[in-house]
Amino acid sequence: MKLIIIGAGPGGYETAVAAAKKGIEVVIISDGPVGGTCLNEGCIPTKSLCRNAQLIEDLAKADLFGLEELSYKFNFAKAVERKNAVVEQLRQGVEFLLGGKGITLLKGRASFKDSKTVVVESDDPQVNGTEVTGDNIIIATGSYPASLPIPGADLEGVITSKEILDLEEVPRRLCVIGAGVIGLEFASVFKSFGSEVKVVEFCKEILPRFDTDLAKRLKQALGKRGIEIETSAGVQSIEKTPEGLKVTYLKKDSPVEVFADKVLMAVGRRPAVNAINLDTIGIEYTPKGIVTNENMQTNVPGVYAIGDVTGGYMLAHVATFQGLRALAAMLGKPCSIDLSIVPAAVFTNPEAATVGKTEDELKAAGVAIKCLKSFFRANGKALSMDEPEGFVKLIVEADSDAAPGSGRILGCHLFGAHSADIIQEIAALMNKKATLDEFQAIIHAHPTLGEVLQSAAHSN
Repeated sequence: MKLIIIGAGPGGYETAVAAAKKGIEVVIISDGPVGGTCLNEGCIPTKSLCRNAQLIEDLAKADLFGLEELSYKFNFAKAVERKNAVVEQLRQGVEFLLGGKGITLLKGRASFKDSKTVVVESDDPQVNGTEVTGDNIIIATGSYPASLPIPGADLEGVITSKEILDLEEVPRRLCVIGAGVIGLEFASVFKSFGSEVKVVEFCKEILPRFDTDLAKRLKQALGKRGIEIETSAGVQSIEKTPEGLKVTYLKKDSPVEVFADKVLMAVGRRPAVNAINLDTIGIEYTPKGIVTNENMQTNVPGVYAIGDVTGGYMLAHVATFQGLRALAAMLGKPCSIDLSIVPAAVFTNPEAATVGKTEDELKAAGVAIKCLKSFFRANGKALSMDEPEGFVKLIVEADSDAAPGSGRILGCHLFGAHSADIIQEIAALMNKKATLDEFQAIIHAHPTLGEVLQSAAHSN
């Protein structure tokens, strides 16, 4: 079998490696650096800066230095240098993996000739015009930053999540449009670096897809750090003025103005459905992404799509497991991957994380539930770390006459130190259809942050 993969982000390159291990001949085509958005202008460089921001906050909490003093002395150029070194090291690692047995990496832009053949356009004359034919094709072209269609969106100083990673100095004033994951992470980071940060969000709450309780509590925690967040606010325009970039938004039908040196447009991402000529072979897609079935197959036999280009959860780990699901389908093998159970994290300070359904979603579906809560301020490890800010909401199936003692775990939502790591325990339990009783019986080491989950479990 021969497999063509278009795109070398996490979904593309991890699927290529997995396929090669199974003896499949793989050709992977990358229009840009390997590693995709995640490695080059997303997850990895952002988390490198998050680490620097966390160190500043930790030193300030230890009363060794004041936060203002630390931000003033902070060497942003060194942080960027470290971020670039991390990205380069990991990129070289991906290049090494894609140089393995059974994998051919072609650098260029792919386009469909027919449903089994793609043509590669490349600056490399030895690659340009190459035609590759395969038994199956996976489209993994990713996504790109979205922008509001408002006056001034194209002004100098209005940047996306890509450009903010290449700044040479910390802006004194940063206005973030959008309080989703990307917007809040950069708001948190640059607040630690010394920026005055204002976040403007159209929705009623931050993190619109997250649990309402979690969103409200995280908003309060970020507010305590001095990050000003305005919700239910629709941005109308951006103008260049002598005082800086003026962002005008409507709050209760009244115009409000905020001035900034940089404006981060963080209003989500769009699937790159136009990155390849899908119409040539009649692939079904919408502005929300390529349409696939549960095995990531498109309407064209032998052509699959994974990752951001399909819309839905635009997360690197989702792309990876969608690729494995598609690979299993090609081979006719059973696959136990449950793509409905997806842990997600927000690397603000404090962190937030979620898995499963929210309370509102379950109530709307008429599911009888119990919400069990606990707080980091009662956890010994959190207090010893000087990280008392945080809470857990564990959602379980309610007992009923029809199903006494059922109590399956349906979701978990938390914020606080290391939430991104803690959430994985609940994701594992949900995949095994674990009940509250079963979770309560699992011994947790003391003192650890993971005990906040057990505290919630025993709170009923």
